[in-house]
Amino acid sequence: MLPKEKEMEVLEAFDLTKSFRAAGQLTGVDHHTVARLVTARALGAELTGEPVVRSKVAEAFADKITEWIDRSSGRVRADVVHDKLVSMGYRGSERTTRRVVAALKGVYNHDRHRVYKPWITEPGAWLQYDFGDGPVINGSAVILFCAWLAWSRFRVIIPLADRSLPSVIAALDRTFRILGGRAPTYVLTDNEKTVTDRHIAGIAVRNQTAVDVSRYYGISIATCVPYDPESKGGSESSVKLAKADLVPTEYNLRSDYSSFAELEEACGQVAAGFNARIHSVTKAAPAELLLTEAEALHSIPDAPYTAAFGVSRAVSWSATVSFRGARYSVPDRLCDAGVWVRLAGEEVVITAGEGSGATEVARHRLLGPGQASICDEHYPNRVGRDPLHRTPRATKPSEAAFLGLGEGAKLYLVEAGAAGVRRIEARMAEAVALGVLHGPSVVDQALGVAAMVGRFAEGDLGSIIVHGATRDVLPPPPEHSLSAGTAAWSALGASSEDEEDEG
Repeated sequence: MLPKEKEMEVLEAFDLTKSFRAAGQLTGVDHHTVARLVTARALGAELTGEPVVRSKVAEAFADKITEWIDRSSGRVRADVVHDKLVSMGYRGSERTTRRVVAALKGVYNHDRHRVYKPWITEPGAWLQYDFGDGPVINGSAVILFCAWLAWSRFRVIIPLADRSLPSVIAALDRTFRILGGRAPTYVLTDNEKTVTDRHIAGIAVRNQTAVDVSRYYGISIATCVPYDPESKGGSESSVKLAKADLVPTEYNLRSDYSSFAELEEACGQVAAGFNARIHSVTKAAPAELLLTEAEALHSIPDAPYTAAFGVSRAVSWSATVSFRGARYSVPDRLCDAGVWVRLAGEEVVITAGEGSGATEVARHRLLGPGQASICDEHYPNRVGRDPLHRTPRATKPSEAAFLGLGEGAKLYLVEAGAAGVRRIEARMAEAVALGVLHGPSVVDQALGVAAMVGRFAEGDLGSIIVHGATRDVLPPPPEHSLSAGTAAWSALGASSEDEEDEG
């Protein structure tokens, strides 16, 4: 037991330092003794060097109660302790037992309470980011990337299709662009595999790509100490707030998202609301404080880091790339070249080039394995080579003269060839001659009409021109058709009805 003067000295040291260990070092006593004295003073009991039990009845069982508290790691219930004490001959009330257990638990918790050092931030120093489970869109789970600029409390929320390294780099780059094209000194995250390969003696070994990204943006990537909420509480709080407002639940009454773009818009709106709201600690809006903190941030390169464009792929000689088991076309000029492929929500984005010269060359909807997305505009040199959609190309002067009349001439040739028309060359020469007489545009229009109604016989083109291409043109007469007509049968029906009328 300590002398009264020593007890007062210990309590005075605690009031000065607000730390059990510091007060113990200043006064030369164990920090557990400091905790017991502080607890006793808080409970209004006499100051002693031992745990205070304000009951003569329970004093004889204090050691046993302390043993049970230690065995249960401070979780044993007071009613359980009372039942055990009664079986051992205890005669006190349950209320007394609860009071004694509460006092001894207080001493136990003070002895083992973990003390956290407050994290004092400074402008332009720290950015934290973490991930949260987002909503499900069209059967695919979305990841919420949540960044938090520590000093200004400015938040950025970006939806991602996955947590792969290219997606994380793209999210970081976009975050820096939102901050005005500027970045802080340090970027803090969890021990993600995307930035940490392994740990040796508690030291994180960085992923080589993460090191390259750090050098490119002029930042230092740091990983949190495990189970240290003071160092990463801001990003975890951002994740909690983002999930509460963005993931549809019965609490926020938010409906499901129909597309990834709709979720992106919602993330921007929610983040803007957070940044415009007065913060409870700083008493200012994060968006306003960002204007001040921006002066302490450093500029980043104009072009994103190359890996932010996605994973590298080689373009085959069919002008396609393979991504997640599906094939996607790119402009044929990129054959045998390298491109970057990344997933942006429900779309596959393909980029070619390096650094500031990188440009988006194709965008497709995400497909399943074994499927293909092919765009005709990526194959301009293959126009007319489709077996079902052939385009006429002149091989001699007479053909060039005919096709030069216009699109109607091309359509006429295609339809005439499909119908197996004889003496097509003579019809083509006739059209060229009529073009000199009536003008190419008139003849071209007539050829288009003839192709649509199937008028390929000799003299049909001249007849269409004479009667006007804009008037209704009748299809060819039945005698030019290969199918059997029904004219003879129509007379039979009419005769029977006439006879009935006369009768």
